[in-house]
Amino acid sequence: MKLIVPDTSILIQEKLSELIREGKLTEATLIIPRAVLDELQAQASTGKDIGFRGLEEIKRLRELAKTHSITVELRGDRPTLEEIQLAKKGRIDAIIRDVARKEGATLLTGDYVQALVGEVEGLSVEHIPRQVSKVTKLEGFFDDQTQSVHLKVGVVPMAKKGRPGEVQLVKLGKKLMEEDELRNIIDDVVTKARREDGSFIEFARQGALVVQLGNYRIAIAKPPFSDGLELTAVRPIAKVSLADYKLHKDLEERLTERSEGMLIAGPPGAGKTSFAAAIAEFLASKGKIVKTFEQPRDLQVGPEITQYAPLEGDWVKTSEILLLVRPDYTIFDEVRKTYDFKVFGDMRLSGVGMIGVVHATSPVAAIQRFIGRLELGIIPHVIDTVVYVEAGRIAKVLEVSLVVKVPTGMTEADLARPVVEIRDFATKILEYEIYSYGDENVIIPIKEERSPLKELALERISQELQKYDPNVKIDVAGGRIIARVKNDIIARLIGKKGANIEQLERKLGMHISVEPVEETLKQQAAWQYEERGSNILLYVEAGLAGEQVDIYSGDEYALTVHVGHKGQIKIRKKSPVGKKVLRGIASQSLRVMV
Repeated sequence: MKLIVPDTSILIQEKLSELIREGKLTEATLIIPRAVLDELQAQASTGKDIGFRGLEEIKRLRELAKTHSITVELRGDRPTLEEIQLAKKGRIDAIIRDVARKEGATLLTGDYVQALVGEVEGLSVEHIPRQVSKVTKLEGFFDDQTQSVHLKVGVVPMAKKGRPGEVQLVKLGKKLMEEDELRNIIDDVVTKARREDGSFIEFARQGALVVQLGNYRIAIAKPPFSDGLELTAVRPIAKVSLADYKLHKDLEERLTERSEGMLIAGPPGAGKTSFAAAIAEFLASKGKIVKTFEQPRDLQVGPEITQYAPLEGDWVKTSEILLLVRPDYTIFDEVRKTYDFKVFGDMRLSGVGMIGVVHATSPVAAIQRFIGRLELGIIPHVIDTVVYVEAGRIAKVLEVSLVVKVPTGMTEADLARPVVEIRDFATKILEYEIYSYGDENVIIPIKEERSPLKELALERISQELQKYDPNVKIDVAGGRIIARVKNDIIARLIGKKGANIEQLERKLGMHISVEPVEETLKQQAAWQYEERGSNILLYVEAGLAGEQVDIYSGDEYALTVHVGHKGQIKIRKKSPVGKKVLRGIASQSLRVMV
């Protein structure tokens, strides 16, 4: 009879029982080294699934031996505790090869390295690699609109489909996922990840596994970590450029002209990673050296951008190497743990431009996550810009600075202290202040209220500017005047080489920004509405999908919003904006300007 020594890998694959049932393996003695049995027992004792599968395969082989021309025997010495501990370094594999040599048997393995070493040692070796199709079954669950697929034993396969902000959870069929089917999917994924370029196992823990398979990020959870076997696969559905975000010109210039400390914030699934990838590609196109910190590596970037993981599980070691590389910018995706925040701060203070991706429910919440992890006075030197992304769009941009002043609302001069100011990037309006009060760091929202003195100043400014345009619209923000006039008035107001505007600035003692009146640049769009549950749905022309529109209730500004899929705009009725819109609909004075 043919003598065969199977190793651990072939037993875990459950390939031998399959060959016997198919009649491809007959008239053979299967010699299972005791070292294999002890290794599988050690794995099963620590809750590893592969240990149970290997032991169940041996039990299955003994059952098949009763009805087929097969003999199953245990031979060889038991490994010592030290040898079991050295299993990862090849000691158990060496014992298995020794048994095959002593018995004059053929070594049957699914491990390419084991097969190669066996051939080098002159053994009779048969290598049976796991067969994986070019397109795995998991990839078959995805289509062009699928963001993620969710598979769990005993549950119908589910998928999230749609663009950011318009995602729906849908069922993929009616059949419940069976354990054997999900195990086969996981085996295909792991095998393909080990063989394909650009694919790898990101990390493996007891009960958890993260795999990067091309563009797919796959998280696998097993008992006891989870209550059931589960697989979640995420894939980006679109690669966007920075031009798609219509970035503020000043922000774009800030990125390219000097290194920055920027946070990209937003809730999960808002499109933060896509925006970070777009920034990375943009900076690389401008001649900047860009690197990334990622675990798992999820950014879809070109080959000129190197993606780093934690070196030996430690971001500090990665940062030490990165400082030798001297990048212009580093994208940190994602900043989560306290140590991540400290590494981000150290890198930024070293002079490297840092762009961090942070989960946050609001723009200011992203800054709050640094409080307590870094000293308050250091934060503005680490972060100077926060970009809040929502539904794949830039919803808000804040800038952060440090000044010494009396906090807003206090009057005594001796209360002056270092204050972190958070302002709207475009308008420079002060929105929050952060400072120490007693033993606590406090974040105070600032609502600018017009005092009688400010009203008097605005009246004086209006008198001067109305000489040029009787219908001028004036606002004061961030210590400057914003004058909005008709297009044909702008040149006359500014004057030759800015002479008129300079004279006015000296007279009024404030800087003046001249902008066109918004209505001269925008047109009113036709709209319809529908009330559905707690929402108002406004419908405009489908061709405006993705465009930014301004909504007014009469002359009262309500909001600026991007038009959704098929020309739909959704607004909550009970929100302050929703109440304005309802008043505009009721009085037939609602305007949608585009």
